[in-house]
Amino acid sequence: LVDPDFGWHLRTGLDLIATGRLPKTDPYSHTMPDWPWVEHAWLMDGIIGLIYSGLGGVGVIVLFAAVIASALIMGAASARASRTIRFISVAAVAWIALPFLGARMQMVTLLGVAIVLWLWRTYRDERLTHLWAMPMLFLLWANVHGGFTAGLFTVGVILMASGIARLTIMQWPSLSRRIAEPILSWPQIRHLALVFVISILITLINPYGWRLHGEIYASLTDRFMLDTLREWQSVSLYTRAGAIYVIYVVTLAGALVAWYRRVEPVRWAVFAVFLLLSLRHSRNVPFFLLVSLPVWAEMLSASATRMSAWVPAEWIARGRAAFAGSLLMAITLVLLGSGHLERVARCGLATDDFFRDTEYPIEAVHWVQAHRGQLGSNLYNDYGLGGFLLWWLPGEKIFIDGRMPAWRVGDRWILYDYLVLANRDPPEFGVLNKYLVDWAIVGRETTLERAMASQPEWRKVYEDLKVRIYVKA
Repeated sequence: LVDPDFGWHLRTGLDLIATGRLPKTDPYSHTMPDWPWVEHAWLMDGIIGLIYSGLGGVGVIVLFAAVIASALIMGAASARASRTIRFISVAAVAWIALPFLGARMQMVTLLGVAIVLWLWRTYRDERLTHLWAMPMLFLLWANVHGGFTAGLFTVGVILMASGIARLTIMQWPSLSRRIAEPILSWPQIRHLALVFVISILITLINPYGWRLHGEIYASLTDRFMLDTLREWQSVSLYTRAGAIYVIYVVTLAGALVAWYRRVEPVRWAVFAVFLLLSLRHSRNVPFFLLVSLPVWAEMLSASATRMSAWVPAEWIARGRAAFAGSLLMAITLVLLGSGHLERVARCGLATDDFFRDTEYPIEAVHWVQAHRGQLGSNLYNDYGLGGFLLWWLPGEKIFIDGRMPAWRVGDRWILYDYLVLANRDPPEFGVLNKYLVDWAIVGRETTLERAMASQPEWRKVYEDLKVRIYVKA
């Protein structure tokens, strides 16, 4: 539960359960209270609010674990490989994806993309009735998470690749003998296009109508936001997660060169598009891992076949080789992930205690709860703490959180204002006056904290190893 956005999603869900209605403007910040907020994950927020109310953090963790596991298992289901190989592939890919996973609403979209790919494969294999589940999927998806646009994008890529492949076969019929995947006929393409259009239109059935699409478009085209926020940056080799992912991609590329000989144009198109998106924005890494899962399983199966020449025939006949491989993978993953599993359990069962070992200032939150009368009215907080504070300090209006990077009203461009205050040296203190900030939770020994300590009108009232709290005289 350490994703910076989890807190505001949970707070929204708890308030939705309590009030039974969605707010028309932002109820959580004092900086942008007039912004016409579109909550694109309102239904999922309500679900996690219900689960958290009944089962606590562990219930939410189990929910997201089930969503992620379902997506990966469904993604591997189409692989031309044994069940054992598919299991090993899912386990390995899940471990690689671990730094990008968590209690994040984006995981719902991961499952949605997995379902879209499964529906396409069943339709391609002439199980036609399954395709009509797609509009119902998008109706639910548009109310669960704004990532339904990723599903529509995936269908669009499939349609375009299928059309190009069909035109190519018409131009050069002899190529059809070399293609190793079913290519949709023109009636099938028209059918899929019709379902695609219906799916687009049905996403308008949501509490915000067309405004939902406008909000998503505005966010995805905001260059300042995309160039600033970490999850929209390229995969970095300077991080352990980024290095492991690049090693995975390079290893997979080597396996494809060694053993992949099939011509599958639509599969190639989906694979290539998601690979490029993952290298462009790190938040897309789980989606390429999902798309590559069946390919990885098939390459693993091919390598296992080559290695079987070195394994006694009796072992293969009795399944001992598969069992030994599975056992080795299980032991390896336990050794690699046992500490993580322990932290996950602590996070769900002893959440307050768990946060003491993170960068989140749970100690300062408890101090604020006990000394609220000594503080001001308008809070300043760092970007990554907004959601956490909404979770742990219900009723407190925050300065900025993960919902707000693209929000602009008049001269209030909240992300830009935050950056010139928090990241500029010296900080632009006029921003605090602009938003009438009279108390602040700031990271210890940051540029802003050191500057604030030198200002006579700001008085330090609390400090610990993570943050300091200042009050304006």
